[in-house]
Amino acid sequence: MKTAFFLTFGALAAAAAMPAGARGFDFDESTSVENSGGSTLPPYLQCVPYARQVTGIGIYGDAHTWWGQAEGRYARGYKPKVGAVMAFAPHGNSTLGHVAAVSKIVDSRTILIRHANWSPINGRRGQIEDNVKVIDVSPDNDWSEVRVWYAPIQALGGSHWPITGFIYPAKPKKGERLKSRPDSPARDSQWAANDPIGAFIKTRMGW
Repeated sequence: MKTAFFLTFGALAAAAAMPAGARGFDFDESTSVENSGGSTLPPYLQCVPYARQVTGIGIYGDAHTWWGQAEGRYARGYKPKVGAVMAFAPHGNSTLGHVAAVSKIVDSRTILIRHANWSPINGRRGQIEDNVKVIDVSPDNDWSEVRVWYAPIQALGGSHWPITGFIYPAKPKKGERLKSRPDSPARDSQWAANDPIGAFIKTRMGW
């Protein structure tokens, strides 16, 4: 009986701690997100359900589709804010992209995130990580590419991960139009090194 009571109480507390959805939600850049509601989550977790759980952003489907799905439903931008979803573009072996929740702004180049299924923990994938360090390594400090803490080496990983942008847990402003990121010669050069075939096609097609 006591066990059932505590499980029920824990589930109710987790539900109460979850952020509200897009309607009427005000995010606070000065605070960090602490409660995961992890009691309702399975032991092996993909990044998408965890990001949805901790931000209240009700988008489903593969991570790389979130940015497009958010258009017209949620505010979007290129600046990290607490409570936002950071959308990673597909890159390298990550063919489906990745999503993570911003939990704290440290400085103009550093944030902490919460995400799932990134680092293997004790040899197991699909694990939750909180307060993970991410640094902006873009030439223009526009958060278009980042390095992410990787637990097995207890340091930032060497890969530069492309970021599509940030999805905020609020409705977009009426008539809001999001400008595309300006082209960066330094970033284009780096991406060309990572994807020489794509760079060749881009040059030939005049994109």
